[in-house]
Amino acid sequence: MRLQEEFSGDVKTVRKTHLNTQKKRRKNMKDKIFGVLQRVGRSFMLPIAVLPVAGLLLGIGSSFTNETTIATYGLQGILGNGTILHALLMIMSKAGNVIFDNLPIIFAVGVAIGMAKAEKEVAALSAMISFFVMHASINAVLLLAGKVLADGTIAPDVLEGTIASVCGIQTLQMGVFGGILVGLGVAALHNRFYKIELPNALSFFGGSRFVPIISTVTYVGIGILMYFIWPAVQNGIFALGGLVTGTGYFGTLIFGIIKRALIPFGLHHVFYMPFWQTAVGGTMMVDGNLIQGGQNIFFAQLASSDVTHFSADATRYFSGEFIFMIFGLPGAALAMYRCAKPEKKKAAGGLLLSAALACMFTGITEPIEFSFLFVAPMLFAVQVILAGSAYMVAHILNIAVGLTFSGGLLDLVIFGVLQGNAKTSWLRIIPAGIVYFLLYYFLFSFLIKKFDLKTPGREDDDEETKLYTKADVNARRTEAKEGESCSQAENSKDSRSAAIAMGMGGRNNITSVDCCATRLRCSIADSSLVDEKLLKSTGAVGVIVKGQGIQIIYGPQVTVIKSELEAYLAEEHEEDTAEATDDAENMGTKVTAETEAAVNLAESKNIAENVHKLYSPFQGVLKPITEAPDEAFASKAMGDGYLVMPEDGIVAAPEDGEVMFVFPSKHAIGLKAADGMEYLLHIGVDTVKLNGEGFTVFVSDGQKIKKGDKLMEFDPVYIREHAVSDACIVIFTGLTEGESLSLEGEKQVKRLELIGQIRK
Repeated sequence: MRLQEEFSGDVKTVRKTHLNTQKKRRKNMKDKIFGVLQRVGRSFMLPIAVLPVAGLLLGIGSSFTNETTIATYGLQGILGNGTILHALLMIMSKAGNVIFDNLPIIFAVGVAIGMAKAEKEVAALSAMISFFVMHASINAVLLLAGKVLADGTIAPDVLEGTIASVCGIQTLQMGVFGGILVGLGVAALHNRFYKIELPNALSFFGGSRFVPIISTVTYVGIGILMYFIWPAVQNGIFALGGLVTGTGYFGTLIFGIIKRALIPFGLHHVFYMPFWQTAVGGTMMVDGNLIQGGQNIFFAQLASSDVTHFSADATRYFSGEFIFMIFGLPGAALAMYRCAKPEKKKAAGGLLLSAALACMFTGITEPIEFSFLFVAPMLFAVQVILAGSAYMVAHILNIAVGLTFSGGLLDLVIFGVLQGNAKTSWLRIIPAGIVYFLLYYFLFSFLIKKFDLKTPGREDDDEETKLYTKADVNARRTEAKEGESCSQAENSKDSRSAAIAMGMGGRNNITSVDCCATRLRCSIADSSLVDEKLLKSTGAVGVIVKGQGIQIIYGPQVTVIKSELEAYLAEEHEEDTAEATDDAENMGTKVTAETEAAVNLAESKNIAENVHKLYSPFQGVLKPITEAPDEAFASKAMGDGYLVMPEDGIVAAPEDGEVMFVFPSKHAIGLKAADGMEYLLHIGVDTVKLNGEGFTVFVSDGQKIKKGDKLMEFDPVYIREHAVSDACIVIFTGLTEGESLSLEGEKQVKRLELIGQIRK
């Protein structure tokens, strides 16, 4: 036996002679970038989510306290100066305006919360502290350099607009970029240090308490650096903004096309946010203040009494949305309905009508766009071009209607109609919208019929046009498992959440859950376990999987779905656990039904043909082998693998197979799986010298074993006292070129829990 010969001698000799080093799997850079951008994009959604209410307060308050508006509608007696309503509306206006005035710190806190992996409240507090510390440090350097005078005024030689008051601190004008810089940086520090262990004398400051400490120290230094770096960055931002604005209407067209093209990937938030909130979208003096970003300029002008017409150069980044969201896409929906098969028109009509109404009133386009995105990408290409051109048309027509979130009727009424046509030119949206309605309708109708595109209502006869119910979900899951038990999902309080979890490969495969306005945005350990059909059966209109990121498009109800899923994942159900084997029952070993379901799902997809699933023989904390307390293991000189810091002394067979050998000192067992995979279970470091003390082995050379069989018991306390470490290490000694091991990441694991895979 090859392995027995290699491990028959002293372990130290084996370490020196075993030269089969394993290459690390190269991760796909594209997927990695996508995953990062997805996290950044969804982190923006929390601070962006506050803008609608702020915009409504400011829009309504400013509209009905404007003297011209009051006089136009003859409302002096009700809304005139001195009335109760006038006072209330002034309060509303001020309340909305304060949010826009303090967006940098709101973004700092919001982004930190969105990017933090756990203990988000600590990240939020640390971000707020770091924000003040950074700007206070910048202020101190400005004072020392003479850019800010002792009385708080700005030196005469300083370029106007480069220094501004942020939360009462005279500092560099960094705008929302400053908040994002703090949010991303603090989140990175938080994720790195929130579990840090300090020496006993300093243990009080360990863990999450260390995060605000290290963040404060870090941002003192960043504040000093920003004094020297930010002016150059600012010049670059101004140059980029000038490039976009300098290209005039063509620049607006390109912006619109790119933004709509990013919709399927969920990265449009990352793209448009700088144009809305920073100097990339232009700058303008409003009431003596330098305002940066298209949306900020609009709301600053909205709050000003001196503006006669809002700037179309500022609103070019969103005014066009009213044209294709209220008119264009409903035209596409009508075309798809008219092209549906007669027997399916009723079903398709219901779906398309609800999607069209959501688009018109709220500006949420995904339900319509995803109805044809995957089945007819040609139509989405047409939508991208038409929508991009709508931005340009609005710019050409000098339409200057603002918005808080998206271009629906609600925002049109508040920020267009109520502000008056003289200020917004909102009436021009109607003829432009009619033209776009006809363009969408006739183009979509022609292409659907010409190329027989399978839009809603034109599916094959064996496919149903419907929204699936819970009963459908349960039926599909039962069928997929070929009649096997799935009582967990069926008996769950929330079948939809259970089905979503199953569709993402089981609860153990889900590493994070979040959402934006329309999409459930999750991170998963193994994308091969995703079942898109099952996810779509829960009401999703689209599923996007990139690397370890997954987006499931549900529409406006996604926040409720996210909350339900989080609650479901946090619950501990008795039915979540099942006894693995009789031996496992005797040792108190349990495996989740969700894990078994994930395995069954993988097998049903024939994934087992090229993937070897990894199950933990131990209970404890899973770690990568690179963290092994021995260089021979950590360097992978003996082979790739993983380790578990054990909570008890029980070793169970992770799968069916054969015992190749038991090491004479009992500290290691060689196993061979049914598919031929060879690996070593090595208990502790330098435990060969214990000569079997502290170990009890229940198997022998050549013995056949079943998953869950008890292989060994050991005494962790004795091993920790008499050896280097009690780390339990699993080494795969026979991996060949092209085979790579991947784990779910550092976490608490149970015996026989699915923890990763080896892709062949």
